[in-house]
Amino acid sequence: MRRFALFAALALAACSGEDPVDAALRDTAAANHAKTVKEGATSAHDGHSAPAAAGDQVFADSERTMHEAMAKASGATVDQAYIAKMIAHHEGAIAMAEVALKESRDPEVRRMAQLVIDAQTREIAEMKAWKPASTAN
Repeated sequence: MRRFALFAALALAACSGEDPVDAALRDTAAANHAKTVKEGATSAHDGHSAPAAAGDQVFADSERTMHEAMAKASGATVDQAYIAKMIAHHEGAIAMAEVALKESRDPEVRRMAQLVIDAQTREIAEMKAWKPASTAN
């Protein structure tokens, strides 16, 4: 059934003049996200509906926001889509690290969370400054 949906999305996108691979990836991500939300999953990464542990609950908002932003992020090319989705992913990592800084009392976890914020912030700036190779000249 999944294969049929993917092939159908590719065929429809090809008919509309849209890049069929980008359209299929977008539609599949949206469908997977909708299924995860419908099933009440606590993590879009695993897609399972097991009850959330107390520690997981503090990250629920930042995870949901990140996955929604990643699903909406797009680009006219694979390169542009990758950059857009990775910026959303990194922003989500920063949001989760900020939760860890706020909630954790473990000095090592707090140190790692700050390292994530620092590194991801630099990488976001690098990705936002990126220009496609064909227009970089």
